[in-house]
Amino acid sequence: MKKKFLALALTAAMIGSLAACGGSDSASDSAESTQAVDLSGNYTVDELKVNIWDNNQKEGLQKIADEWTEQSGVKVSIEVVDWDNYWTLLEAGASGGEIPDVFWMHSNTAQMYMENDILLKLDDYIAADDSVDMDNYYEGVKNLYTRSDGNVYALPKDHDTIALLYNKAIFDEYGVDYPSADWTYEDMYEAAKTITEKSNGDVYGMAMNTSNNQDGWYNIVYAYGAQIINDTHDGTSIGSDEGKAGMEMVRKLLTVGAPQSVVAETGTDSLFMSGKCAMITQGSWMINSFYTAENGSDYAWAMMPYCDRNGNGSCDADERWSAYNGLGWAASAATADPNAAYSLISYFCSEQGQKEQAELGVTMGGMMGVSDSFANAFEGLDVSAFIQVEEEGNLFFRPYTRNTTVWEDALQQQGGFLDAWQNPDDAELMSTACDNAQTIIEDAIAAE
Repeated sequence: MKKKFLALALTAAMIGSLAACGGSDSASDSAESTQAVDLSGNYTVDELKVNIWDNNQKEGLQKIADEWTEQSGVKVSIEVVDWDNYWTLLEAGASGGEIPDVFWMHSNTAQMYMENDILLKLDDYIAADDSVDMDNYYEGVKNLYTRSDGNVYALPKDHDTIALLYNKAIFDEYGVDYPSADWTYEDMYEAAKTITEKSNGDVYGMAMNTSNNQDGWYNIVYAYGAQIINDTHDGTSIGSDEGKAGMEMVRKLLTVGAPQSVVAETGTDSLFMSGKCAMITQGSWMINSFYTAENGSDYAWAMMPYCDRNGNGSCDADERWSAYNGLGWAASAATADPNAAYSLISYFCSEQGQKEQAELGVTMGGMMGVSDSFANAFEGLDVSAFIQVEEEGNLFFRPYTRNTTVWEDALQQQGGFLDAWQNPDDAELMSTACDNAQTIIEDAIAAE
């Protein structure tokens, strides 16, 4: 779930030229399959092609898919395509090239794909499927893949949360206490400041990639009481006093962390794994990368800090927040065998498949109440912070509107937050950027 952003230019003209890797020449019937719903296992293809973009998940997902193959007799071939090429190839497929039978959907792109009927409509399949109850999935993920007319185009694959990753060896070297559930963002700032100063800048106390919003600054804004996009997806409070307070904390953290020029060149993950920074915030989808790293035994996870907004010295309701997002399993409207494609998706998203996904450490489930075993999936590493934040904090679904990439990209440019991020010593610059961001988001929503 890498958080780069890719603007799609999908049009209704693509619909008539969809092609399936299963041998179909077109998708003239669009998302409405001409094949009657039949979940009895009477399939017409020998193989389904599946595309994903995260190699860390392939092994576990292939294991689950192979179990479905044993039941169905249909082989599943999972191909990992890097994030940028994934969407390039999928868009090319939607324009007339080959498109996989089953693939992941993301919040950046779901609305455009659903509106242009490139995805198989799943409602009739869900109605005939006793193993799927839509009420059991996380609401934000479920709603994301449900079109405005109520039709469903993907089943929730997973959900993710954010936690604070730190290097115990660095904290020990500079005599700083480890992060804990009692940490505020002020505590995080002070710890980062101490490490940066004591190391004479050889080690950064923290690193934040401002282009990675879901696992970074979004969480701080919500902790301080503002919203990037409101619950009805028609406004923002980034320019409010609360929004400015949150972005002021972002600014302070940037003053004691790795400069954005360094982050742009090296990346936060590489800075952390090379021992050049003590803390980063990251998503649950990245656990395995750090678990298998050379110095992984030095790494530990803590819950995201909170903002003590009422000043009582403890974390109360609405003071600790983590973003969450979720991928969806979707099928091509032009797949040669919609019944087989849906059956595989259903197996991935059933309670059994979702629990196994968590047990294998692939990721947490899109279904509620199945992810406890995820905390025990990495022997010797405590990743309970990702589960704990759901129980002791609050989740907000990754902000989106119909054309999310329009305002997200604009926020990262000059006239948005770029100057403030690159010049964090100027507090007034950040305040002005918040006002600009308010206008950028409001204008983008009005144009949708």
